[in-house]
Amino acid sequence: MALPRTYETQNCSIARSLEVVGDRWTMLVIRSSFEGLRRFDDFQDALGVARNVLADRLNRLCEEGIMRRVRYQDRPARYEYKLTRKGVELWPAMMILLMWGDRHYAPGGPPVIIGHRGCEGILTERLTCGACGASLDPHEVEPRPGPGS
Repeated sequence: MALPRTYETQNCSIARSLEVVGDRWTMLVIRSSFEGLRRFDDFQDALGVARNVLADRLNRLCEEGIMRRVRYQDRPARYEYKLTRKGVELWPAMMILLMWGDRHYAPGGPPVIIGHRGCEGILTERLTCGACGASLDPHEVEPRPGPGS
């Protein structure tokens, strides 16, 4: 029996948020956006997701104001997908989910470590640099190969 997609009867912000971002492909599209991907074919190549599924997820993210489509070519019309401020606000949740997955599902160690750009430090669960203590945002970090890569 399939679970309903909407949770109108639940007064719960987690349930309402999951209506939008609770799908595997949606979260992986958002992750890929934080990694710098912008174009449909790049998302499709990196994720291996069916084109119709990707189109659906990108459209939904745009409808929800998490991403926006920006034309980069006229003939033929081609678009990039960029995170909005609302989308960028998902970064802390994505980082905490990554660290939780590293603890529980990465027996060989984290495949990727999120490092402080220009510093030797690594992102902590408080979203600060483990070396210098600076509060970090997505523009101040870079992925680095981890021991499980």
